[in-house]
Amino acid sequence: MNFKSFLKTLVFLVMLFVVLYAGMNNTETITFSFPLLWVRPVHQAASLVFFFIFAIGVVAGTMLHGGGGGGSRGSKDK
Repeated sequence: MNFKSFLKTLVFLVMLFVVLYAGMNNTETITFSFPLLWVRPVHQAASLVFFFIFAIGVVAGTMLHGGGGGGSRGSKDK
């Protein structure tokens, strides 16, 4: 594992810790609304809302980072 991969993993774990810490200390039910996707507001524990927003961000970042390969990179014979 090179240093860049280690640093990315470390940053990811720190972000996960922050989300988990915020979720453990905010267990009250909150009202979350996002009218672009659904009309009715969601009444859920704050920790679940934090986790789902984090998970959506991770999936979106992974798709943006890992998307598009541009095909195979085989050697060309001359």
